[in-house]
Amino acid sequence: MHAYRTHTCAQLRSADVGQTVRLSGWVHRKRDHGGLLFVDLRDHYGVTQLVVDDTDAVVEKIKEYHDPFQVLESARSESVITITGEVAARAEGTVNSNLPTGEIEIRVREVTVQSAAADLPMPVFGDQEYPEEIRLRNRYLDLRREKVHKNILLRSNVIASLRRRMIDQGFTEFQTPILTASSPEGARDYLVPSRVHPGKFYALPQAPQMFKQLLMVAGFDRYFQIAPCFRDEDARADRSPGEFYQLDFEMSFVTQDDVFAAIEPVLHGVFEEFADWEGMGRSVSALPFKRIPYRESMLKYGNDKPDLRNPLVITDVSDFFKGSGFGRFASIVEGGDVVRAIPAPGTHEKSRKFFDDMNSWAQSEGFPGLGYATQKDGVFGGPIANNHGQDGMKAMAEAMGLGPNDGIFFAAGKEAQAAKLAGLARTRVADQLELIDKKRFEFCWIVDFPMFEYDEDAKKVDFSHNPFSMPQGELEALETKNPLDILAYQYDIVCNGIELSSGAIRNHKPEIMYKAFEIAGYTQADVDTNFAGMINAFKFGAPPHGGSAPGVDRIVMLLADEPNIREVIAFPMTQKAEDLMMHAPSAVSDKQLKELHIRLAPGIDGPKAG
Repeated sequence: MHAYRTHTCAQLRSADVGQTVRLSGWVHRKRDHGGLLFVDLRDHYGVTQLVVDDTDAVVEKIKEYHDPFQVLESARSESVITITGEVAARAEGTVNSNLPTGEIEIRVREVTVQSAAADLPMPVFGDQEYPEEIRLRNRYLDLRREKVHKNILLRSNVIASLRRRMIDQGFTEFQTPILTASSPEGARDYLVPSRVHPGKFYALPQAPQMFKQLLMVAGFDRYFQIAPCFRDEDARADRSPGEFYQLDFEMSFVTQDDVFAAIEPVLHGVFEEFADWEGMGRSVSALPFKRIPYRESMLKYGNDKPDLRNPLVITDVSDFFKGSGFGRFASIVEGGDVVRAIPAPGTHEKSRKFFDDMNSWAQSEGFPGLGYATQKDGVFGGPIANNHGQDGMKAMAEAMGLGPNDGIFFAAGKEAQAAKLAGLARTRVADQLELIDKKRFEFCWIVDFPMFEYDEDAKKVDFSHNPFSMPQGELEALETKNPLDILAYQYDIVCNGIELSSGAIRNHKPEIMYKAFEIAGYTQADVDTNFAGMINAFKFGAPPHGGSAPGVDRIVMLLADEPNIREVIAFPMTQKAEDLMMHAPSAVSDKQLKELHIRLAPGIDGPKAG
């Protein structure tokens, strides 16, 4: 018999009754029924119930040598044990249908404690919530908990599925460098000092962007990797500080349609494969995914990552207030700003407090307020309706497609601010009215992003999204159009209001790249200096190419139905980018700093001895 186990804790069934078996695992839970002790033994695969009777005749015969009852009774939770015993059928009425091994139990004859557990800083059994600090400081215990353990297994299975599907689509996996050059664009880099080049630094890659484009220039056709990326950014619910992983891919000789056609089956297939994870029974939007122009998305949904499970659509109602009786909105519109309306369906039975609370919420978010009009049986109420008049309100409601008992919320002001407030209000109204279908995965592409935008602070035109994208119309558009009217072959893939990735058809022509950067205020010398590797490569024959990079962490977060990305990462950092378990970041020795030719600035804590 094997030294540690003949079976895992998920394998044994009623067909195994009568066998002598050996299992190893952690003491998950104990229940003492006065001389009859039940122990749930847990390993990576599952749970098996153990039972030992202090009056068992067999136990009596070996008690002087080894008493399983006493050993199990004294073993603390999470101690690692090996047991040998006989598989027995559970008594009638004690079968656990929720457990794969629920028809059997092991009558223990021998027990060996492989590793005794000390008092736990947090229990593993149960669904109690614990503060982030306790969980992350003891992550090895946290990962034993059923839900977190399953999330990490889900992550592994999702990555395996992504890899398999990409290979089936004709992509080849490559690895790009981790130590690279710092980029002047994008987020803050993590810098790595060079020992052999004093005063110089590597950077950890924010993404394999330039390398994957260079692979296309090198003649490889379809590249992908599950790529680690590093950005010195603050944490959010859907963004881990420090590092993250993405399904990075690039393709040669493709249009935007080709990119969509290649990646849509991969994402759709993965989400369908795991849609019923943990019995959730969710549906996935049909192929091909919906495409929404950026400006339409900003108008209808108030942002460029719409949650299409939310049925509410924002409407621009500015024209309805021109010269209207509601002077405040009339003056806003006549001054060149806008009024956006958010429907509130079926709110005729809501009290005025519901509407006032929405206004208070908007003010708490830093906005001046959120106007509203109630409606019951086709009659509008509230200050806006009283001033605007019933006829004006009915015309507006008809244009919005409202029913006779649907209220309206209004966001007014400069277009960007009004759109932002309307988008947030759309989400909050849908949440309050429980309109969002939690059983769906709704994908869409956001396309036709503007190539440039006007930076009010710097008082100049700058890139709005990705400086390396191909402008629609190419060089002719850059030379003849108003920069703010030029669209780019840029696109985002969005699911349930979460942006999974940005992508683009790349600008592979040096003359177009120089012109695009010139419009944004960069000289040719700036481009040659800051992006030397890529611009030089493009001068020796570059294919048209494009790609994207859906975030693996966010994909798993959606599939696991977790609100925070930390729950699907094995060893996440805190919101302050600290690893409490490994004590990173940490001070280093003076010797290490000297080797790297680094001296800490005054006021910074000095190195540790060593």
